Amino acid sequence: MVKENLIFELETVGLTSLIRNYVDYDLWTNITLVNWLKTKPKKLLEKEVISSFPSVLLTLKHMYKTQGYWFAIINEKYDFDPEKDLFTIDEVMSCLVEQSAQIADYVSALTVKELQEPVLVESPWFNCEFSALEYIMQFVNHNTYHRGQVVSIGRQLGFTDAPMTDYNFYNIMAK
Repeated sequence: MVKENLIFELETVGLTSLIRNYVDYDLWTNITLVNWLKTKPKKLLEKEVISSFPSVLLTLKHMYKTQGYWFAIINEKYDFDPEKDLFTIDEVMSCLVEQSAQIADYVSALTVKELQEPVLVESPWFNCEFSALEYIMQFVNHNTYHRGQVVSIGRQLGFTDAPMTDYNFYNIMAK
């Protein structure tokens, strides 16, 4: 029984460390992406191309709003207005990074129990009840997907110097 408890505790601590690292990675990659985008002409970041979101600006807005939605799910005290519209590329980039930093701070303070506690979501689109940990994985993965789209949109706009934001790169080189 002692051995089983020790294994459970080690697995739990490992999982907690992993999820905290994952939100730190999300913050780092959003900062890295935003710093790269700040070197580009703002007009191009608003230019429409063929993509699921037709511009860098619209993709970043979507990332901000979706990340905010999930953060409000796991943190009832987070005051998020999904209807708030961010008009400029500078506003969106700043808010995305600020929100990511708030998430990293919040998650670093969560206990193992809080990370594993189920959270009910009832929305017009779906109903589910997963742990906070799983929702965190959802929005970090979602951001990763859309950061890739931003890089692809940038490529269409002639940007050939996208930064490396791979999770393994972060763990080895960027931490």
